[in-house]
Amino acid sequence: MPLALLALAIGAFGIGTTEFVVMGLLPQIGDSFGVAVPTAGLLVTGYALGVVAGAPLMTVLGTRIPRKRMLMLLMGLFVIGNTVSALAPSFGVMLAGRIVASLAHGAFFGIGSVVAADLVAPQKKAGAIAMMFTGLTVANVVGVPLGTLVGQHLGWRATFLFIAGLGVLGLLGVARLIPEQARSGEVRLRHELAVLRNPQVLLAMAMTVLGFGGVFAAITYVAPMMTEVAGFADASVTWLMALFGLGMVAGNLVGGRYADRSLMRMLYVALGALAVVLALFTVTAHDEVTATVTVFLIGALGFATVPPLQKWVLDQAAGAPTLASALNIGAFNLGNALAAWAGGLAISGGLGYTAPNWVGAAFAAAALGLALLSSALERRTAREAAGAGAGAGTGIGTGIGAGTVAAEAAARAADRSLIA
Repeated sequence: MPLALLALAIGAFGIGTTEFVVMGLLPQIGDSFGVAVPTAGLLVTGYALGVVAGAPLMTVLGTRIPRKRMLMLLMGLFVIGNTVSALAPSFGVMLAGRIVASLAHGAFFGIGSVVAADLVAPQKKAGAIAMMFTGLTVANVVGVPLGTLVGQHLGWRATFLFIAGLGVLGLLGVARLIPEQARSGEVRLRHELAVLRNPQVLLAMAMTVLGFGGVFAAITYVAPMMTEVAGFADASVTWLMALFGLGMVAGNLVGGRYADRSLMRMLYVALGALAVVLALFTVTAHDEVTATVTVFLIGALGFATVPPLQKWVLDQAAGAPTLASALNIGAFNLGNALAAWAGGLAISGGLGYTAPNWVGAAFAAAALGLALLSSALERRTAREAAGAGAGAGTGIGTGIGAGTVAAEAAARAADRSLIA
């Protein structure tokens, strides 16, 4: 893998850290500004909504800027947002800083996925995307605990200055390690928008919303589930979340490796197993040992879907992938928000702390259904292309053989899209 992927991974590490570290610092931040913890929770909600809105906005604004320069601008925006949060004199200003930082999130991963895929041979694209996302997964194992530790000993402002420093490292890495590439604007904006009419692109985004949303339906409420149901002490939640992060790292690497071999098969296995494990979590959550294993598996199976889903979007939006790739990142955050909300409704409805696991299982099962539908549509398109090629060949005297060759070529191309 090219060294340039390290620069993308560093940027992803900083973004992953700032997204999740605030959850462990909400009480400190609330006390600092004199606001209740639920109000401080707007720092999480505001960031997520900023990612959803910022992904298409920043990508559209950057369509006429070379991808490398756009990545540098996004990391600069990330540094500014976290610096504003660190120095904020009021809660409103800090929230604004969080939103500014979030605007870089979706576009960085969307454009970064395109850049990463362009750096390697076609048979290694999913692995390259996974390498970039490794920074995000490692952030949950290293960055978030480290940022929380810094905040506990030096204050939460020091945490955000630390994250801004990570952004500077990412910016320098992009500037020094990533080669100059063709402008993302070489394909006009109308072409980028046109791919959104492709039902396969929309299906892939829906799979993203439902698939990873299933993970967040359960993990959002893992703290009360582990303490009230499994019987863990409050202090155990920290290492359980670190274990979840380790699962994400493992799943990301496995998903990237096997998606390059058989993309749709990897999705079938990961989504099907995720639905089963989430359903079983309603039972395994009652025992400390089985709950621990299940938390790891949810992280692994959930993130095993990320590289193949991101590559599937790039494949289906070939020729104009940048906007679709960024929107798919926004889809992850949209799924997180919807699933967390649905899981909360289940708890509020008196179904207990394990009820969100059933919600997550339903989300993952629905994503699997969409994957099967997407694959069926792809096969039908291939058959239609083969039939059209054969028909064109028979209509031209001596072109019968050429039509057969065209049909066979179309079928082989369809097989490669499904198997490779």
